[in-house]
Formats: sequence, C-alpha cells, structure tokens
Amino acid sequence: MVMLPLSFIFSQESDSLPLGVTGEIKAFQLEKRNFLLNPVSELPPKIDPLETEINYPLLGGIGVGVLGSAYGIMVYQQNAWWKEQRTKFHIQNDWEYALWIDKIGHFYGTALIAHAFSAGLEGANVQAEANTWYSSALALSFQLFIEVQDGYGPQWGFSPGDATCDVLGAAFPVFQYYYPYLNNFKFKFSYFPADLTKRNPNSGQTHIIIDDYAGQKFWLSMRIKNMLPEKVSQFWPGYLCLAFGMGVKNLDGNGGGQRDFYLALDLDAETTPLHGKFWQFVKNTFNYFHFPMPGIRLTNKVVFFVLAY
Repeated sequence: MVMLPLSFIFSQESDSLPLGVTGEIKAFQLEKRNFLLNPVSELPPKIDPLETEINYPLLGGIGVGVLGSAYGIMVYQQNAWWKEQRTKFHIQNDWEYALWIDKIGHFYGTALIAHAFSAGLEGANVQAEANTWYSSALALSFQLFIEVQDGYGPQWGFSPGDATCDVLGAAFPVFQYYYPYLNNFKFKFSYFPADLTKRNPNSGQTHIIIDDYAGQKFWLSMRIKNMLPEKVSQFWPGYLCLAFGMGVKNLDGNGGGQRDFYLALDLDAETTPLHGKFWQFVKNTFNYFHFPMPGIRLTNKVVFFVLAY
C-alpha cells in the first residue's frame, strides 16, 4: 500500500485519484474542517457531579427519621438523666472521669453517626464531597446538642473534653476524604457486658451500654498490607489487619481504675467479595466493630495471650 503525504492529498484534485481514495479524502477533509471550526465537539462531554438528580422524597424521609430519632433519644435521656434535676447551665471538666475511655467513645460515636448519615445521603444521590461535609456536620450537631443538655444536669455539666472529641470525631471522615491514606486507619468498638446493671456512684443512674465503660474496648485498626513496602506487602493477606486497643476496669467515677492495652489481629470487612451499594454499606458498617481475634493484653506490665474482643 502506498502512503500519500497529507500535503500531497490536500494539493491534488480529488478526481485525479481512484474513487475509493477520493471518498476517504473528502471525508477526512470534512472531519478536519469541522474540528477546526468547532474543536470542542471532539472532546468528551463535561460531567458536573453537582447536577446529579437528588432524591428529595428519600432525603425528606431521612430528615424525618433523624428528627424523630433525636427526639426519642432526647426524651429517653431526659427521663434517665435530666428529669427534675435541671440547674443553670454550667461547665464541668471531667478529663479523668473514666480514664479517657469515655472521650474515645465520643470520638468513635460521632464518626459512627456520621457514617449513618452519609449512607442516607448517598442513597439520596448527594454528591460525595457535599455528603462528607453534611454528614459530619449533622453528627456533630447532634452530639453537641446532647452536650449542651448535659450542661443543665447537676451531676454532669457541659464537658469541654467530650465536645472536643465530638469535633475530632466529626472531622476524621472529612480528613479521610481529602487524604485517602487515612483510610488505612479505622476506629472500632467491641463490647462485653461488665457493669451493665450497676449504678453510677455519683448520679445513681443505672448503667446502659453507652456508659458501661468497663465492658467497652476501642481499637485503632490498621490495614498493614497497604502500609508495608511493595516487596513485603505481597505476602500479607489483604483481609488481615492489626489493631491496638484499650479497655478499663475497676472505675470509681473519680478518675480511679485501671487501663488495659491490647494488640490483636483484626479483619477488614471491606475485602469480603460482596458488591453493590447495599453490600458496600454493610461491609463499611461491620468495619466499625472489632470481632474476637487472637492477641495479647498488657496489664500492669504483665502480658497475657488472649482472645481479644
């Protein structure tokens, strides 16, 4: 086949060439002329993620559900903690109240609530970046509302420490969005009842799960495979993580008690071979919880091999 230079093609009369070649040349000339007149026509269409159609009925249903849940929780806590005990708003520092396990719980709880809001907003087709900000803001607003209500309780008071951890817990998903490497770190929770039926020595309130601190453990789980050098990471299973944990016991409500620290294996639920939006939500949710796995516990400088949960 003879290749004709373009300069020759455009300088020759089309009828001096074979019919098939002439047709191809004319088509090429027309295509080139159209592109020069309107070069944007050859570019892929620009997609604006903000033009995604919002599912307003679902969004409204989420709003009603959120407000209803918030009201129900408020009524419960008013009856359990604040009923007939409201005083003037006051601030109470309680950094050592439960050896920091409650502060970690505020961080974790706010991030978990943001996850729930995020799933709902995603279902309503809210764009990812806006979703991240809205869900974190809603979670923080709810948590701070509870903190302000505590400020009127004589046994509680507004806790700057709790509020600070609420802010950090709401900020963490935002940082994960803008700095994807942070997705290698996941805060998780495990629970086994310890003081569930006991009463707080200060308020007399019967413990429920959220303040059964001796039964709680919080974990920082790390995706080791993504953090190792490439030559080494190929030998590390993608589903296997490593988690540092902390628990407490023998609390007296005034800063006394004992901390236990843990190092245990952990599972990355997101590696489960289930796909689709629903299953992705399920996997992401399971990744907020640490399930029993082999590990070690460090207590009073003594190491125990345990099934950590």
